[in-house]
Amino acid sequence: MSARSEPVLRAPQPRTNDDTVSARSEPGLRAPQPPPAGRDRVIDALRAYAIGGVVLGHWLVTALVLTADGTLRTASPLTALPALAPATWLLQTLGLFFFTAGYAATRSLAGYPHGAGRWLARRLGRLLRPALALLGVGSGLLLAAIVLGTPDDTLAVAVTLAVSPLWFLLPLVALSVLTGPLLAAVRRWGPLRCAAPAVAVVAAADLAARMLPAAPGRLPVALLAAWAVPWLLGVAHADGRLTGSRPAAGLAAAGGGALVALVALGYPASAVGVPGAGMSNLYPPSLFAVALAACQIGLALLARPALARVLYRARPARPGPVALVATVNREAIGIYLWHQPVLVAVTALTARLGRPLPGLHTAPAGLGWVAARLCWLPLFALVLAALLAPRRGPSGRHPGPVVPGPPSEGAAVDRAQAPARPPGSAGDGPTATPR
Repeated sequence: MSARSEPVLRAPQPRTNDDTVSARSEPGLRAPQPPPAGRDRVIDALRAYAIGGVVLGHWLVTALVLTADGTLRTASPLTALPALAPATWLLQTLGLFFFTAGYAATRSLAGYPHGAGRWLARRLGRLLRPALALLGVGSGLLLAAIVLGTPDDTLAVAVTLAVSPLWFLLPLVALSVLTGPLLAAVRRWGPLRCAAPAVAVVAAADLAARMLPAAPGRLPVALLAAWAVPWLLGVAHADGRLTGSRPAAGLAAAGGGALVALVALGYPASAVGVPGAGMSNLYPPSLFAVALAACQIGLALLARPALARVLYRARPARPGPVALVATVNREAIGIYLWHQPVLVAVTALTARLGRPLPGLHTAPAGLGWVAARLCWLPLFALVLAALLAPRRGPSGRHPGPVVPGPPSEGAAVDRAQAPARPPGSAGDGPTATPR
């Protein structure tokens, strides 16, 4: 059944304070500002954390080592420091990202007044245009690097890392197309029954990988099935489900228990791939990735009331975390697509200085490398911000959907998460890049 024709409850209207701006006049990035009135700040905060986790994780575990012949090769500190694997459970936040993306897509579709077809075309355009821009600019930089005589091995590493973020387009585009049918399925059978077949597909892919490591077609199937699970949970939450502490605690406990069991059964403890390891939990995503997503989503839902109290108490003069969250959300797709090219560019350009710099060109052999790499993170962030700065200015984007605002005093926060509002109540939501 179409999401637009389903009778739904109206979500509580958000308070209109001076610390919000009109959805019709949202600026681009002229200055950090709070989100438009009616935006769900908690979901925005979770999306910002998810994007930040992906970026920080990549910058920390991707080492580009300068060899004696002047080429760059990839390495990972997790090879020398396997005890750091639990840290990847906090930084591999793709499940949380797909959860917020499914939530945003569901509310956006319910509130878009011009039909599902135009909504989908608009949404896919926001995803594909930045990706095409990355490919165009990257091609020009690659040509320049070839002219400058960059070694072939370095070029191969640079291209691989620069285009690696584009993998998300496959599941994100497919799940965006399926948002309406998935919402109808959730309303008919419930989120757990809908997610069960996807979990079974991932389990079958894991089994096939152990029995037939060279089996073709495993990657796209596992990619779609694994990330469909958190997307479905986001769809369900946008429809007023998974509210209250019991389902949240159940998700967290089930996901956490599954993580421990899977590691005991021989799955890698790292949530990301480690060079030289026989199996990766991320590419393609395994049952471990699905369990981690469930655990993170459960913990996020448990934290929702506390996050709402913090985020909805922002004052106009001190927007603080609200402004930061709004900025990250407005630039989420740019941050995601360009964070790896920035890492490659900074490392390659500084390599021309002629001497390896600790934490940047040296082998990740110990905690000293990790400490040195942390010192480089501000430079990566500054370069990324400078790269995105020319895009600032009026965005001309369709406003985001009107979603639940802060709870009234003494009311449970999860009661604010009523089902999506009727068609015509709001505009097209932000694209999650996640977004």
